[in-house]
Amino acid sequence: MTGKIIKGIAGFYYVLVESAVYECKAKGIFRKEKKKPLVGDDVEIEVLDSEEMTGNLVSILPRRNELIRPAVANVDQAMVIFALESPKPNIALLDRFLLMMEWQRVDNTVICLNKEDLAEQGEAEQLGRIYEKCGYQVLVCSAEKGEGVAALKDVLKGKTTVVAGPSGVGKSSLTNLLQENVMMETGEISQKLKRGKHTTRHSQVIPVNEDTFLMDTPGFSSLDTIDVPKEELRFYFPEFEEYEGKCRFNGCQHMNEPDCAVKTAMEDGSISKSRYENYMMFYKELKEKDKRRY
Repeated sequence: MTGKIIKGIAGFYYVLVESAVYECKAKGIFRKEKKKPLVGDDVEIEVLDSEEMTGNLVSILPRRNELIRPAVANVDQAMVIFALESPKPNIALLDRFLLMMEWQRVDNTVICLNKEDLAEQGEAEQLGRIYEKCGYQVLVCSAEKGEGVAALKDVLKGKTTVVAGPSGVGKSSLTNLLQENVMMETGEISQKLKRGKHTTRHSQVIPVNEDTFLMDTPGFSSLDTIDVPKEELRFYFPEFEEYEGKCRFNGCQHMNEPDCAVKTAMEDGSISKSRYENYMMFYKELKEKDKRRY
């Protein structure tokens, strides 16, 4: 029978088949072929004990895509959640995450700004404008007051969405609000693993309904800059695209070169200063990595 891996921990994979969850081990062939099952994988399993709900993973069905960070498969879109207050948004961390999603070719990344009820007036709009100009959809909500949840549900409908964000931004609270029911399977797995339902230590798939899934991932407090060639970094900042080829030099890195269209756009406000400064910071980090490598 076929199902979806909704959690993997300590060598066990929990596979959702219709409304049942089977605890499975991966057969040795996966190690031999150096193929690691991922949360989100569609798999074939053989049932060993129908009462104990145990089985073996037999094969991994073809993946639509796979992410390295977080390590999940078959993702339609990403939603990154940051708080507007308590904690204050770390813009460099947000830009690192967006860079990572661009690099991994995630089709759509939605930015969700939570705790609107705690933010100063105009703060959400100001931050939203920066990222909407870059082509990202920005949604503002308050998990505490249940505001903005309907709009989030619309964005998630019919898709498998990987949900990520720093610790303390209300990710678990929002994840719970986004489900119409508390899924029994999630509760069963929490019992089996002796873990709290709302403390994410490992990536897990939460079925919302038949065609909508959330992939909850552990909160991050920092992210390394991805190991992309520094010469390619500019391609992962979507707002730079319209200026490609308009600088004086072909292959301009938008750093210290004269007559740079991107720097001019930043100076006249067409490109966000904070985004450009983070681009420069990431470029310098990658340059340092290159030096250490050689």
